[in-house]
Amino acid sequence: MKLWVTCLAFACVATLASAELFSSMAHLETALYAERDIAVAIQDYIHEEEKRLDKLKKIASDFADHSEAALAGDKNLLANPINAYLYMKRFTLDWDKEVAPNFQSDPESAVHKKIEELKGYLPNYDDLRGAVTALLRLQDTYQLDTNQLAQGRIRSMMAKQMSANDCFEIGRLAYLREDFYHTAMWMQASLEKEGEEKNKTIPRELVLDYLSYAALMQGNVERALVLTNELLALLPHHTRAQNNRKYYEKLLEEQRRKQYRRGEDGGEEDKTEEPNKYTERPLDEYRKSDEFQTYESLCRGEDTHDYKLKHKLKCRYVHKNNPRLLLKPAKEEEVYLNPWIVIYHDVVSDKEIDTIKRIATPLLSRATVHNPRTGKLETAEYRVSKSAWLKDGDDPVIHNVNNRISDITGLSMATAEELQIANYGLGGQYEPHFDFARREETEAFRDLGSGNRIATWLTYMTNVDAGGATVFTHIGVKLFPIKGAAAFWYNLYRSGDGIFDTRHAACPVLVGQKWVSNKWIHERGQEFRRPCSVNMDE
Repeated sequence: MKLWVTCLAFACVATLASAELFSSMAHLETALYAERDIAVAIQDYIHEEEKRLDKLKKIASDFADHSEAALAGDKNLLANPINAYLYMKRFTLDWDKEVAPNFQSDPESAVHKKIEELKGYLPNYDDLRGAVTALLRLQDTYQLDTNQLAQGRIRSMMAKQMSANDCFEIGRLAYLREDFYHTAMWMQASLEKEGEEKNKTIPRELVLDYLSYAALMQGNVERALVLTNELLALLPHHTRAQNNRKYYEKLLEEQRRKQYRRGEDGGEEDKTEEPNKYTERPLDEYRKSDEFQTYESLCRGEDTHDYKLKHKLKCRYVHKNNPRLLLKPAKEEEVYLNPWIVIYHDVVSDKEIDTIKRIATPLLSRATVHNPRTGKLETAEYRVSKSAWLKDGDDPVIHNVNNRISDITGLSMATAEELQIANYGLGGQYEPHFDFARREETEAFRDLGSGNRIATWLTYMTNVDAGGATVFTHIGVKLFPIKGAAAFWYNLYRSGDGIFDTRHAACPVLVGQKWVSNKWIHERGQEFRRPCSVNMDE
C-alpha cells in the first residue's frame, strides 16, 4: 500500500503552511497539486484495501463452502488421511502464507480477537507433523503408491488432489526428520505435479534442490548430479548448486577409479563397506523382524498362516443357562480354537454406542500403556489413539453393557477394569503387544490389586472404511471391525501362565474412524467361575 505517499503529501502541506501560504498565490497553487496527490494516494490506498478485502472475501467464502459441505454431507470427510493432511496444512502453512497477511495488524480489533479465540480449536503445527507422520505410516503399512496418493486416490476412494506444494511440504517435513527415503518419494511427486500445473504453486528449482540432496543421501550420486544440472539450467548462478556439482563429479570420478583398479587387479567388489542406510525404507531392528513384517502383512489382509483346523470352527447360539441369554442368546462365531478366540455379534445396539460415544468424547485424552518396569501409565509412539475410562455408575448404558459382558463370558466384572473407550484417528494404531503382564513384569497392575488380566473383551463401535483390523501376529488371525460385534479371548491359561499366542495389534486406520471399547477382566473373583488347573492345555 502507498500510505507513504499520503504522508509525503501532508508533509508538503505542512512545509508550505510554515511558509505562510496566504501571502503567495504561487504557493496556494502548489497546495492544489498536493491536494490532487493526496486524492491519488487515498485512491491507491482504497484500491489496495479493496484487493485485500477481495482476497478475504474469497477466503471466507472458501472456508464457509468447505465447512458447510462437510457438516451437511459426509461427516467423515476428514477421516480420509489425504483430506485430513490438506486440512491441517490449510490452517498452518497456508494460513500463515495466504490468510494472515491479509488482516490488518491490529491485535485489539474485534475480528482479530475472535479469530485468535477460534484458532484454539483449529489444527496447529504439531497436528500437521502428526498428520504427515500418519500419512507416511499408512503409505508404508499398506504399500500405497505415492503418485496415486498425490492424485487423491486411496484404493477405490477419492479425496482432493494434491498440488505440487502439498507434495513438497510432505517431502520437506520428512527431510527435517532426516527421512530421505520419503523425502525422495514426495519431492519426485512434487516435481511431476509442478510439470502439470499451469498456475505454479512451488518453484521447480526449490524441489530440485531438495530432491538432489535426498538422492545423494540415498547413495544415488549420478541422479543427484543429473538433478543438480537441471537446477543449474534454471539458475546458472546458484553458488551452492555449482559447488555441489563439482563435489558430485569428484565422487563419481573416485567411484570409477575404484572400480577400474579393482578390475585391473582382478579383484572382486569390496563387500566391507557399510550399505547406505537410506537406500531402503528406514527401519529399526524391531521393524526388520519377522513379527513386524507379519503384522503389516496381516494389516493388508494377506494370509500369513495356514490354519489346518479351520474346518472345525463353528457358529452357534449360546445361553449358558443364563436367564437373560435364554431370552436372547448370544451369537458366537469361533475364529480360532487354541487360543480360543471368538466373535459375538450384535452385542451392543446403535443407541447404546451413541450414548457411550457421547459420554466418552469430552473425556478423551492420549491413550497410555503400562510401562513394564515401573507399572506406570505413559504415552508411547507405538500406540496412537485417544481413550477415556467410564465407570459402571456413569450411565445405565455402561452398567447394562458390563452386565452383558459378564453374562456372555460367565466371568465377574467386580474386579475388571473400567470400560475403556478408544478412538483411533488418522493413522491410529497399537503395535503388537500382550494384554497380560509377563512374570518378569512384577509391577504391572500391582496398584489394582486384582491380579493379572485373565481375559479381554473388545467391542467394535464403528465399521472402518479401510484398515483398522485387529491382528494376532503369532497365529495369523485378522479381525476387521464390525459395528456392534465384540471379540473375546483368554490371556491366561488356567494355570495362570500367559498365552503368548494372544499377542495382537491394532492396525493403522487407513480411511475412516475407529471406535472400540475394551473390558480387561482380572483374575480375582474368577476362582469359582474359571477354576485353576495345572494342566496347560485347559
